[in-house]
Amino acid sequence: MRTDHGGSLAQYKQKFGGEWLDFSANISPLGVPARVLHEAQKAIEKADQYPDAECYALRKAIAADTGIPAEQIVCGNGAADLIYRIPRIFRGKKALLPVPAFSEYEAALTEADCKAELFFLKEELGFCLPWDFPVYLRQDLDLLILCQPNNPTGIPIEPALLKKLLLCCQEKDITLVVDECFLDFLEEPKRYSLQEELKKTEKLILLRAFTKSYGMAGLRLGYALCSNPGMSERLQQCAPPWAVSNVAQAAGIAALSEKEYLSSLRKLVAKERERLIPELKKLGFKVIPGKANFLLFYSPDAFLGKKLEQKKILIRDCSSFPGLQEGWFRTAIRKKEENELLLQAMREAMR
Repeated sequence: MRTDHGGSLAQYKQKFGGEWLDFSANISPLGVPARVLHEAQKAIEKADQYPDAECYALRKAIAADTGIPAEQIVCGNGAADLIYRIPRIFRGKKALLPVPAFSEYEAALTEADCKAELFFLKEELGFCLPWDFPVYLRQDLDLLILCQPNNPTGIPIEPALLKKLLLCCQEKDITLVVDECFLDFLEEPKRYSLQEELKKTEKLILLRAFTKSYGMAGLRLGYALCSNPGMSERLQQCAPPWAVSNVAQAAGIAALSEKEYLSSLRKLVAKERERLIPELKKLGFKVIPGKANFLLFYSPDAFLGKKLEQKKILIRDCSSFPGLQEGWFRTAIRKKEENELLLQAMREAMR
């Protein structure tokens, strides 16, 4: 069964039955923090009430956490909701998009009749954004979309290059959108973020989500940090009514205080990532040494994913990403015992 995204566990269970190990979705292996679950369960008692359409309490909590004024924050039904809202502001315009990248960027641009110009990252350069990338920023571009660190490669953009790109965007009147949904998995997340630059520029949007870092994929909650209130107001106007549920808002507020959880998560993922890379290489895979909670690798056996499915294990077939062909896969990084089951299944599949 072919899917355009990871995290299709429910579909596989419905079609094939049984219990599956899902390495196709890059979700926190620690599960949802206990306090977040508690607050979400309490919020169920308000299921007979409409949620706050403006997400006032949640935006206030995000403002306290980030230092960005609440009027410059927009909440959505996951980051994907916001990814689709942004191009609607630029309907009929032109955007530059380095690929491979999350497929919904291009889909959202197409839906909004915004022309997507693809810039193919080179395998021989490790799928890194090249240092001369600023020369590709032209006056006729309206939007540049980046992912920090990138999905599916896990490669972060160096802070110096990112700031240089922001400056070029300012000079050429291009709005820069940076998806920071995997930022929490980097060793120094603040160093790789443009959050501090929001106060110095007029055309910058940062996207974040509770999905990956807090395991809240089913609750659907993300937010955008905008460089000015006018931009956030336009994004809010593109939202469907009551886009964020009471439960998601309560869970988000609780999650923002889970600093120890994030620290433990970062350590676990880093330790397992460093253990997995050499093990995958031993199996004959070419591994891209990303820094997120997943690894992109090339297998000489393009049927690896199907062989693992026979063992009820899911990894992400990445051949649907522009710039990647059959044989490229992505696996999430989970707890040691789960990663061992994956490696053992891979060893058997590659015999």
